[in-house]
Amino acid sequence: MSALSFVQHMVNGISLGSLYALIAIGYTMVYGILLMINFAHGDIVMMACYFAFFGITAFHIPWYFTFIITIIMTALLGVLIERSAYRPLREAPKNSILISAIGASFLLENLANYLFSGRPMRFPDVPLLSQNISVGGIEIQAICLVIPVVTILSLVVLLHIVNHTKTGMAMRAVSKDYEIARVMGINIDNVISVTFIIGSALAAIGAIMYGIRYPGITPMMGVMPGLKCFIAAVIGGIGNIKGAVLGGFILGLGEILIVAFFPDLSGYRDAFAFIVLIVILFYKPTGLLGEKTTEKV
Repeated sequence: MSALSFVQHMVNGISLGSLYALIAIGYTMVYGILLMINFAHGDIVMMACYFAFFGITAFHIPWYFTFIITIIMTALLGVLIERSAYRPLREAPKNSILISAIGASFLLENLANYLFSGRPMRFPDVPLLSQNISVGGIEIQAICLVIPVVTILSLVVLLHIVNHTKTGMAMRAVSKDYEIARVMGINIDNVISVTFIIGSALAAIGAIMYGIRYPGITPMMGVMPGLKCFIAAVIGGIGNIKGAVLGGFILGLGEILIVAFFPDLSGYRDAFAFIVLIVILFYKPTGLLGEKTTEKV
């Protein structure tokens, strides 16, 4: 493999890892607060792609306004799912919440199939981001350079919110001890709603960039990316924001490089995520950056 080809694969791997990281943050935030997996998160990504698609193609809204509207609508969708599928079961057994999360996922998939049909659609072309840029003899799509920058900026803003604001302090308190936080006067419902807003907004940002990078849209498009991003969150240490980002980059780079170095294994690209998950959990069950927790009985 030439040096130029290696650099090309590294750029692709970093951009894909950045997408996984953005979406994985939503999984890890919800788990950190509620200790549950939002299995509808991948389908929220899918709905965000459709919001952007119809905003540009059907309503002819400029793409930059459409992307802002998409982020807002996706955040509202996340709150709607939380209030309708999760909040009524707040005090129910964990299995009930898990079943509700799976049901919300199936609902979004079938709703999208009913409203938008199962016919594959192509994400609208954004010339500014879709154009190829020649850098040092290699061709790089502009969005591949934008994705890591947006991911880093989003991570910096999120860490500032979590570590240096009252809302972030409330989120950390709820994640440490749900009942004590309630006794101390923290509005649990508001904190959880904010968590879903932030997670869904980041999913929308990731969905927009995913749509530009991989233009095919179907009602089932969120299943595999959502599953891989969940794996990324677990690999990094679910509940740990930095761990989710680390897990995303590991999966993104690994998927691209394994195809680059072993072309005959390209058909097993999706299996790479599961293999890494098994290996890491075998040696470190809490994930790379996860911490052991003690549970009082």
